[in-house]
Amino acid sequence: MKIGELARRTDCRVVTIRYYEREGLLPEPARSESNYRLYGEAHVERLAFIRHCRALDMTLDEIRALLDCHDHPDSPCQEADALIDAHLDHVAARIAQLQTLERSLQTLRARCQGQRSAAECGILDALAHPPEDAAAIASSDDDHVAGVHPRV
Repeated sequence: MKIGELARRTDCRVVTIRYYEREGLLPEPARSESNYRLYGEAHVERLAFIRHCRALDMTLDEIRALLDCHDHPDSPCQEADALIDAHLDHVAARIAQLQTLERSLQTLRARCQGQRSAAECGILDALAHPPEDAAAIASSDDDHVAGVHPRV
């Protein structure tokens, strides 16, 4: 099948399929005499695996590690277990960050009820004069936890 058919069957954009190929997540497909990429069922299954991992907000490096485990079925699965445990830790940390963010936004929202002019708005005043710990809250040493993974 050509790349368009693979894209339709997996509900994945063509540009994303090519990206996964460049990143080494999908094996290089065979080529037709006219140099079209030709994909098989193994590509469909592997792309479904990758997309499922992405839906679980895994990084490309995490997916690579899981694919390596998947590609070596006789090896013990402790690496996959450890990777999922680490990912769960990242998710828990992100949830804690989001809960802190929610409380901060609720506190900010409580500063104004919309009954004054913008010049007297408690929200705008608080944003113009952030507390000293606001910079610490906004930054993080762990990029994995600090934001949602970009979708490809």
